[in-house]
Amino acid sequence: MKIAVVGCTHAGTAAVRQILTEQPETQVEVYERRADISFLSCGIALYLEGLVERLESMFYADAEELERLGPNVHVHLRHDVLSIDAAAHLISVQDMADGHTYTEAYDKLIMATGSYPVVPPIQGVSQPRVLMCKNADDATAIKLAAADAKTIAIVGGGYIGVELTEAFSHTGKSVLLINGVHGLLSHYVDSEISDQVAAELAQHGVVTRLNETALKFESDAERVYIRTDVAERTADIAVVCVGFQPMTELLDDQVMMNTDHSIHVNDYMQTSDPDIYAAGDAVAVHFNPTGTDAYTPLATNAVRQGKLAGINVLGNRVRYMGTQATSALRLYDKTLACTGITAARARKYGLNVDAVTVVENYRPEFMPTTAPITMRLVYDRDTRQILGAQLFSAYDITQSANLLSVMIQNRNTIDELAYVDMLFNPHYDKPWHYLNLLGQAAVTQCDAKRN
Repeated sequence: MKIAVVGCTHAGTAAVRQILTEQPETQVEVYERRADISFLSCGIALYLEGLVERLESMFYADAEELERLGPNVHVHLRHDVLSIDAAAHLISVQDMADGHTYTEAYDKLIMATGSYPVVPPIQGVSQPRVLMCKNADDATAIKLAAADAKTIAIVGGGYIGVELTEAFSHTGKSVLLINGVHGLLSHYVDSEISDQVAAELAQHGVVTRLNETALKFESDAERVYIRTDVAERTADIAVVCVGFQPMTELLDDQVMMNTDHSIHVNDYMQTSDPDIYAAGDAVAVHFNPTGTDAYTPLATNAVRQGKLAGINVLGNRVRYMGTQATSALRLYDKTLACTGITAARARKYGLNVDAVTVVENYRPEFMPTTAPITMRLVYDRDTRQILGAQLFSAYDITQSANLLSVMIQNRNTIDELAYVDMLFNPHYDKPWHYLNLLGQAAVTQCDAKRN
């Protein structure tokens, strides 16, 4: 069997490794238009802050490593797939080094092309002092531009925008965060939590303009001028990071896609064309809190989907469990972790939800130290099923988010969270674990509104 893999970052790399683990003799042809593979873009902020000194360490695989996995593996770097003819099982490829174009046949294909950074329809977004943030080239350009900058504007308040804001604030830069189209981190948390994130940024000297929308960029030799719907803001450079969109044009009108152009796949990562599988940022996840497709470009989703595509392209055997989009963000000395859906987004889906917010110390007050945890639980008022959770604390609550993710996956209720068995030791928690208390608060709230 000849398998073509188009794109080789997280999903593509995971797929190739899995195929060759199971059947090392398989012919695998990988096409990647960059000169590298497997770049961890989620580590860009660490590089810009200086916690990671070498950008090269953000690559966790290379072409030579993949080619050593089997005798019939070829990784074609700087090769751009120009078109895919799904009916004929053909792809057209251009060697970007010499411009030569040729056609290759395949038996099965894995689409792992990833995503583009969203370029907002703002006049002047291509000005030289306005940069985007997605890949290793972007990281290098931002690092170079920021070296002499005193003031840096970040446009966009998602995970990347907040991470870059924090990173630059650690380096002695004056940082301006502009975010107005959507609320701060609104894809992940409700305002009860995002307000605390905003306060944390302000406490560390970040100037936040969270109700302003950038409309126009202008620049001269030294400054960039950002016209918003409120005022003109100035900085030495601006970094735009307002989200991602799936890179799926090669399969337009050939496989089933969602309205946002993300690829729809079945439980085996198989598209509507049985010989084409897809994984990563080009693909919609099966979002368990709503039971629908959702576009959620996260590295965790990409590696999981990539591995499953690598398994199932050899014969459908392992089903995709879907996702809760569980994620975390380190912010100064605090951690934000979340899973599932926010109350605001759930209501937009038409779900009958409620949410409860609880602040509770993670362990007894008689211990030498403790720390409060702000917790928010989103649940279905009719079924009492847990649909989402958000936690923010100086205490490491990341594994609590993972536990709540499993509970959403398993369709557990607030009643089960209230009384599920959890350990007690004063070093770690109270006789009632803080998650038990969160569940009990939700039960009390839900019962009170029913009576």
